Amino acid sequence: MYQKYPLHRILLRRSGVVLAGTLALPVMLFRSDRARFYSYLHRVWSKTSDKPVWLAQSEEVTPDFY
Repeated sequence: MYQKYPLHRILLRRSGVVLAGTLALPVMLFRSDRARFYSYLHRVWSKTSDKPVWLAQSEEVTPDFY
């Protein structure tokens, strides 16, 4: 139902995240919302398909109640 991204697209996305995080580091050191920015970069890094990241992560966790 969901499409997996090809390896070259994942590598391109992750290298863009590393570049953006490195370039933004000097500016983000002095901002109070840096956690939100780096959380967004982590979501972009984790995305390997067009499935929402929260759904992919919730499927990896073992259920506690059932």
